[in-house]
Amino acid sequence: MKVLIISGTNHKGSTYSIGRIVAEKLTSADNISEVFLPRDFDEFCCGCTNCFIKNETLCPHYSKLKPITELIDAADVLILTSPVYVYHCTGQMKSLLDHYGWRWMIHRPDGRMFSKQAVVVATAAGAGVKSTMKDMADSCFFWGIPKTYRLGRPIAAVDWQSVKPEIKESISTMADSIAKKILKRQGKVPVGFKTKAFFKIMSLMQRNGWNKADMDYWNENGWTGSKRPWKWRK
Repeated sequence: MKVLIISGTNHKGSTYSIGRIVAEKLTSADNISEVFLPRDFDEFCCGCTNCFIKNETLCPHYSKLKPITELIDAADVLILTSPVYVYHCTGQMKSLLDHYGWRWMIHRPDGRMFSKQAVVVATAAGAGVKSTMKDMADSCFFWGIPKTYRLGRPIAAVDWQSVKPEIKESISTMADSIAKKILKRQGKVPVGFKTKAFFKIMSLMQRNGWNKADMDYWNENGWTGSKRPWKWRK
C-alpha cells in the first residue's frame, strides 16, 4: 500500500505527527511519501481558468504541480493534515487544493480517485477542528474519493511534546480504528450513494455542458452513458 501525506505546514508539529502515526499503521516507511507546504508548492491560483476551459497543462504552475499530482495518482491512501488557522486549514493547503479544481467531478475527475481512501487530520489548541477538516474533506469528496475519514482533536497544546499522555493515547486509539477500516477496505472501497448520485448528475450535465474540454473528457471515458469509473473493479 502506498500512502501520501500532504502537510499544510513545513514543520513537523502535532498535526503532522498524527498523520504520520496513521500512515505507519498502514504500511512500511518506504511506502510513505511526504509533501510539505509551502516548501514543495508555494503558488497561488491566479484565476486564469486555463485548467477548466482548455487543459490543466496550461496552468502557469503546472511544472511545479506535476510531481505532486503524480504522487497523488500513485497513492492508495491520501492523508491531508492541517493545523487550525483562524477556524480553517492553512492558506498553503487551501492554495494547493485550489489548483485541483479542474479535477472535481463537475469538471474532469481522474478515474483512479474512485478506488482510493483518504484521511483528513486537524489539530488545534482549542476550537476549529471540524471546519478545518471540512476544508480538506470537501476536495476529497469532489475528487471522487469514496471514503474519507476524519481525525481531529483539540490538544490543548502548541507542540506535540506538550500534549498530555492521555490525549496521545486517545489519538492513537482513533488512529487504530481508522487504520483497521482502511486496511479492510483496501482494493474494494465501496462507492457510496452520495458519490454515485452526484456523479450521475454530472454525467447528465456533461451531455450538453458549457465547457467543451469537460464534455470531450466525459464522452471519451464513456461516463455520459452507463460506464462508471468504479465499475471495472471486481
